[in-house]
Amino acid sequence: MFEKLEIFQMAGAMMGHAQTRQTAVARNIANADTPGFKARDVEAFAQTYRQQSDGFTTRATRAGHLTGTSGYHPVLIAGAGQESPNGNNVSLETEIMKSAEIRTEHDQALAIYKSSLGILRSSLGRR
Repeated sequence: MFEKLEIFQMAGAMMGHAQTRQTAVARNIANADTPGFKARDVEAFAQTYRQQSDGFTTRATRAGHLTGTSGYHPVLIAGAGQESPNGNNVSLETEIMKSAEIRTEHDQALAIYKSSLGILRSSLGRR
């Protein structure tokens, strides 16, 4: 019932984005010595959150309202970096910085979820 609230959907999508991005960073680090490997990353959460559908459709309450889809699907993008002589462009320093950003993003999503859950519990008279 409460999982349909948009704030919880957004926090969940934010956590999913962090997970997908962490997977891409881990893959980049694992292939740091692979000849010809190109670093990849996921588009920013703000750019992707409302652009694509995950099956949720909006509801038109009047004939003039727009209908459409809403959702989040990550898209991998090629990283830009200096290529080594073997064609690999993975920078371990950059990937470690991305990993720290991802941790912050995940912590922020968790804080939003916890805060919203606290507000919901308070409104229901529970602690």
